[in-house]
Amino acid sequence: MSQVTELRQHLKALLRQKRTLIAPGAYDAYSAMLVEKAGFELVYIGSYAASAGLGLPDVGLLTMFELVGRARAIADAVNIPVIADAENGFYNAASVWRSVHAFENSGVCGIHIDDHESGKHSDLARRVLPLEKMVEKIKAALEAREDPNFLIIARTESYWATGDLEDSVRRMNALADAGADLVFAMGLTTDQLGAIRSRISSKVVIVNTPPSTVDEESKAGADIVLYHTLCLFAASHGVNKVLKDFKETLNAGKATTLLDTQAAVEDILGYRAFNDRAKAHGLA
Repeated sequence: MSQVTELRQHLKALLRQKRTLIAPGAYDAYSAMLVEKAGFELVYIGSYAASAGLGLPDVGLLTMFELVGRARAIADAVNIPVIADAENGFYNAASVWRSVHAFENSGVCGIHIDDHESGKHSDLARRVLPLEKMVEKIKAALEAREDPNFLIIARTESYWATGDLEDSVRRMNALADAGADLVFAMGLTTDQLGAIRSRISSKVVIVNTPPSTVDEESKAGADIVLYHTLCLFAASHGVNKVLKDFKETLNAGKATTLLDTQAAVEDILGYRAFNDRAKAHGLA
């Protein structure tokens, strides 16, 4: 059995424990390694962080293979399950198999496919795919996967786009009935999720909505919570602070409380393991 298969089975086993799983969002392989080092059980890579890593806004500019490439780099770097953002699947129901195969072969343990058509993270008109077309897309995605342990998560932007909570419930249940392993409603608060959770027939994914806590998310009935910007915002704040202070003082030594040591970084990246292999093979 491959390590990827083991990780996918492990994630499914975690979900059977009926507790809330927390997935901090990474923006590259190194930040994902820090998530693992901190002791989290899974890590997430979303289009928002992936776009930022290329200096772009998350407004649909990324290609499928740009997202797959970031997902593969992260999956290769860690030994915990990775969940990846597959946007709206990039194709219609007849061709979504291409996205499913690409992400499945990247080594991630699952993807979410959403129903947004326009307006994501912008002032453009918010539109979602008609439910019947989204149902067919999810069915096609499920048919396309080769490993039954690879999770297909169906995400709806309905509440975010329309403010209609009942439509969000209707869509989640229809997508669960279509076979989605989990359903995912964007934009719900913990109070809103708690109010409707008993009416949802599937396991549910949400995005953290500050200032909600993990305890509140757990009590609301979330099965997975994505803290999708956590590492990106931390890095942005920390690097900005160091650079601002350095520019003002011209003394990087004053930023030591915000800087990791070379030894700590190299330990995470595996320099010691490389040196051990070099000695073992007579290269030292």
